[in-house]
Amino acid sequence: TALEEKAVKGNLDLQTSLSRLRQARIRRGISKSDRYPTLNASGQIQEQRGSESLQPGTGGEEEEYYLAQFDSSWELDLFGGIRRSVEASQAELEASRADVNDVLVSLMAEVAVNYIEVRTYQQRLDITRANIRTQKKTYELNKSRYESGLIDELAVQQSLRNLETSRSQIPMLKSGLRAAKNRLAVLLGQEPGSIDEMLAADKGIPQVPPRVAVGIPAEAMRRRPDIRRAERQLAAQTARIGVATAELYPKFRLFGTIGLEAIDSNFLDSDSQFWGIGPGVSWNIFQGGALRLNIDLQTEKQKEAMLSYQSAVLNALQEVENALTAYAKEQLREESLQKAVAAAKRTEALARDRYNAGLTDFYNVLDAQRTLLELEDQLAASRAEVASNLARLYKALGGGWKYYNDIFNEPVTPETAESEGN
Repeated sequence: TALEEKAVKGNLDLQTSLSRLRQARIRRGISKSDRYPTLNASGQIQEQRGSESLQPGTGGEEEEYYLAQFDSSWELDLFGGIRRSVEASQAELEASRADVNDVLVSLMAEVAVNYIEVRTYQQRLDITRANIRTQKKTYELNKSRYESGLIDELAVQQSLRNLETSRSQIPMLKSGLRAAKNRLAVLLGQEPGSIDEMLAADKGIPQVPPRVAVGIPAEAMRRRPDIRRAERQLAAQTARIGVATAELYPKFRLFGTIGLEAIDSNFLDSDSQFWGIGPGVSWNIFQGGALRLNIDLQTEKQKEAMLSYQSAVLNALQEVENALTAYAKEQLREESLQKAVAAAKRTEALARDRYNAGLTDFYNVLDAQRTLLELEDQLAASRAEVASNLARLYKALGGGWKYYNDIFNEPVTPETAESEGN
């Protein structure tokens, strides 16, 4: 849990996704600003002199020129171009929010999988070291018996080979453990080695429940952030068709200007005032078919977005089905391996007792110890795979059943949650 919390605060991919979300909010605000009138102010003061050559008798005199004015314009959105542009920006914002949630869910699953991998390597190291201690005792016993003339050298060399083979696994397991810790540290946005102290104590592979309530498939699909993102991108592209269509029609605007203009010192007199107000219209009548081609382009992009949405749904169904199957079947494998390990321990003990009593040769002991190590290692890996499959199932189902909104730094009301697909 502590690692998951650190990942939410420090993961760089998540921070990048949040930055894109903030950019989408800003773009939505820019789109909304087109709904309102614009107001611009300008002013100037000039010391000017007319040309005597061009204006004989009146030129050549110096005078001061003053100007201050406000200009305003407002586009009347009669054909919905601005409204559709805002809809597109809103849908892109919701797609960015879903993208953040997708990164968050993937991050949670990856942290869990890598944590499980760390604990698995630690447990495999413990298993190997325990077997090494047993094999070392067997080797020392055989060596003592050989020096006493009770057995030949073959059993000594066989036990030594078994011991060194097990020892050769330690460096590989330590290397894998170090790599898993480093991957986990990077997921948390920290330097490799910075979380070694947290993971020093071997706490074993996390236990998981045998059954998981996944709900009905439709609800699982609603939780998938990648599906929500694809659906919102489709909505945004649909709105862009409306923006392109609005370009076929004229744009009506209201213009207004008010200000003061004067020469010399009468700038603030009432006679210096001027103003103007009235409607204006502009219409792209002919552009060589570019406007309709743009509509066709946006329509084709909408078809592409629809295909992407359908693909996201199919991939989600496949991932959920595969994750559920893997979780259930690996549990069955773990049960069988538990029984096999119990039998292997009993076999190894019986083989040692029979060998010590001189009733069998040393090969049976070697085979029993080697088999026990392999089965215990497989059991640890299977337990880890069950736990990892649960993390993958969590990811396939779109995360948990509770929506954590504090990461987005804005309140969620029932209305906004519904509108943004939460």
